[in-house]
Amino acid sequence: MAQLERKLGLWASVSIVIGSVIGSSIFMKPASMAAQLSSPLMLLMVWVVAGVVSLFGGMINAEVGCVLPETGGQYVYFRNMYGNFFAYLFGWSSFIVIDTASISAIAFVFADYAEYFVRLPHFSAAIEHAVPVVIPYIGRFYLLENIGVKGLAVLLIILFTWINARSLKAGGAVQVFFSGLKVFALIFLIATIFFSGKGNILNLATASAGFDSSYWHQLTAFIAATTGALAAYDGWNNLGFISGEIKDPNRNIPRGLIIGLCTCILLYVLTTEAYLYMLPVDIMKNSALVASDALYKVMGAAGGGFVAVLVLLSTAGGTNSNILPCARVVYAMSEEKNFFAFAGKVNPKYHTPSNALWFQAAWATILVLIGSFDMLMDMFVFITWIFYGFAAYGIFILRKKMPLAPRAFKLKGYPYLPIIFMMFSSLYVVITLYNDTSNYIAGKSHIINSVFGLLLTAIGVPLYWYFRKKEI
Repeated sequence: MAQLERKLGLWASVSIVIGSVIGSSIFMKPASMAAQLSSPLMLLMVWVVAGVVSLFGGMINAEVGCVLPETGGQYVYFRNMYGNFFAYLFGWSSFIVIDTASISAIAFVFADYAEYFVRLPHFSAAIEHAVPVVIPYIGRFYLLENIGVKGLAVLLIILFTWINARSLKAGGAVQVFFSGLKVFALIFLIATIFFSGKGNILNLATASAGFDSSYWHQLTAFIAATTGALAAYDGWNNLGFISGEIKDPNRNIPRGLIIGLCTCILLYVLTTEAYLYMLPVDIMKNSALVASDALYKVMGAAGGGFVAVLVLLSTAGGTNSNILPCARVVYAMSEEKNFFAFAGKVNPKYHTPSNALWFQAAWATILVLIGSFDMLMDMFVFITWIFYGFAAYGIFILRKKMPLAPRAFKLKGYPYLPIIFMMFSSLYVVITLYNDTSNYIAGKSHIINSVFGLLLTAIGVPLYWYFRKKEI
């Protein structure tokens, strides 16, 4: 069988991390996070805490990735930690929720912001809501809602899937290009706002008049706001999915993760502070397009168009950076006969897992049609952090099972950092279930996003036994 080739170096690794992490959330979520927290200092704390915890996760992945530098990332890690069933369940979740929902959410925002320049087709509200798809105890979906936006999102997914199916090198080159543009764009945004002199430094520390300092409210609000921050940081694990295609993985995986994540933390904190510098938290939390509103005060009407271009660049690059590595999970599962066999074949001409890429694109298209940005984002972040918690515990298992394995990168702060990471993951999962259920009961949302993600994950259990029986 043809094998995937090691073609990606350190800066391609860094660009995959940055490109996977920086998407649309930094242009959209700070406003809703401000509404949940009502405090600029709490908002800053959320970004820092979520970034540091994500860095802990990246460092855990870096050690594991050095021990197991194979294509498939956490699927391969979980197989060695917990066995075939758990690895399959993660792989299935990656395909059915985590990776495809992430791709769909980012492509959705690209299409949404494209309407700043071109009006896309829409049905009337009556037609959009005429035929809901209802799942008892989960919620209802509207397939015809925002049909033009959804259609453009699907086209974007198809375009980048086609590029990556034809050439790993081309997909990597596209990623380096978009990652560089995104970093430059955020630096330009930050510098433009801060050097304008038109903001107020007191905004960075002045809480809303309606700030609720009670412990329980702050805890639930902090966790709710953390969903947005974790979504913004998510993607750092994508590098592990293509470990088998990275040159000198023992050196480039840990360096790529740490350099990439530290860069993203710095950019996110400075960008959010720039928004607050221009917009008091009471105004910021009611802003539909916080980046546009902040730049409007500096650049006038041109600011809105500039932000739209930034979002289009970020989401285009984010879509590609998720398509490039995530199909490798499906590829790895298929090679081991835990998924449909055709998805595990390497294209003999292009030496890429093209079948896995197109299979991924097909399901991502379905998610675009049934979902919205918030639904897709909340769902994939929730399921992701369940498995992140298990991955942190898995480092204890690997150190016991493989004590003599070479570790070019060894986690500092062991065992305390993995324990902190697991505690954070557990708290996040429990509070998110509480918040989602409470909002659904109160009529604030049409779907219990976390429960829908769990349902899709559970569908994989009978499929596992089907593939096992077929193999026998």
